[in-house]
Amino acid sequence: MRPDRVSDFSKSPRTLLLATVLGALLALPLHAAETACAVPATIADGWERADPAASGFDAQALCAALQEATKGEVNIHGLVVERHGRLVAEIYRRGKDRPMGNLFSREVDFGPTDLHDMRSVSKSVVSLLVGVAIGQGRIAGVTTPVLDFYPRDQDLRTPARSAITIEHLLTMSSGLAWKEEVTTYGTRANDETHLLWAWSPYRYVLDRPMVAFPGERFNYSGGDNTLLADILERATGKDLRELARTELFAPLGIESWEWVTDLYGRPVPFAGLRLRPRDLAKIGRMLLHHGQWQGRQIVPADWVAASLAAHIATGDGLQYGYQWWVGSVQRRGKAIAWSAAIGNGGQRLYVLPELDMAVVVTAGEYNGTDIGQKLGRLMARIAAAVQ
Repeated sequence: MRPDRVSDFSKSPRTLLLATVLGALLALPLHAAETACAVPATIADGWERADPAASGFDAQALCAALQEATKGEVNIHGLVVERHGRLVAEIYRRGKDRPMGNLFSREVDFGPTDLHDMRSVSKSVVSLLVGVAIGQGRIAGVTTPVLDFYPRDQDLRTPARSAITIEHLLTMSSGLAWKEEVTTYGTRANDETHLLWAWSPYRYVLDRPMVAFPGERFNYSGGDNTLLADILERATGKDLRELARTELFAPLGIESWEWVTDLYGRPVPFAGLRLRPRDLAKIGRMLLHHGQWQGRQIVPADWVAASLAAHIATGDGLQYGYQWWVGSVQRRGKAIAWSAAIGNGGQRLYVLPELDMAVVVTAGEYNGTDIGQKLGRLMARIAAAVQ
């Protein structure tokens, strides 16, 4: 409604306000009203926004999927959908959260500028930094024996341990004994708990008994990731946080982040990263662009391809790459492959190359055992909304 038509109404403030609101609503295109539930925030962080319909979505179907996701089945804190390099949808909500190292949960009103625990998504970031170091020649390659980085620890050398390579750490098939179940996090029954207390983390991991020959079987292990981070620091002479800042976050324009430390002030490589969901989506877009961000090669393209590819079966119907999970979602009777960084509590970065789409989820379902199935159903609905 044009301003000169407002004079047809009563001059009371209430009716003037009503006229203004009605005029604004009439000026909105239909698809904007339909997707108002998930319009991304406008923040000067390098992201462009795009309308869902223009990005190839059924806008109503996408909005319905996102609204359903926030109704309580999962304690979701944030959800970001990116396609073709632009943010399409973004939702945040209030929920219980317990950041790493905190004993008690608290209610938090999450928004687009709030950091969130990434938990084991941190492992996938460490893997990207390994790829950068290999690309720079600081690490010879994935076939390099792990014990080559520990020449003073001759007491650890056995034929089986000497056979462990960097690739075995990346695929969590080192063969080192490791007990890490989701239901035991934070207890003495979990090896990860002891790792947080260890004065020498690499020694704690490498001194574990060998229960399989390297490469024989998958065994989820924060210990394997800890060795990767330690090797990174030894090979580059830099702290893990400095590597993350200079080699990954700064080039992506990620300025707000944290890396939680252990009792001795060292960054916890396997679970300590905290990011904003829309910044995690930048990592997804970079991977979809084969390691590039705005024309700059951040991670070598061959490393991205190797990381997101299946290398070993996990025993639960999924596959594992280089610290990235590999699976699929059904869309209109067809399996659409995804690779994902997955963290305890419902932290996710899904990358779907066939749809040129990345989806980020943050949540507070820590130590939940069925979160994967619930988020799988959500992913199926989002994928089905792509026309």
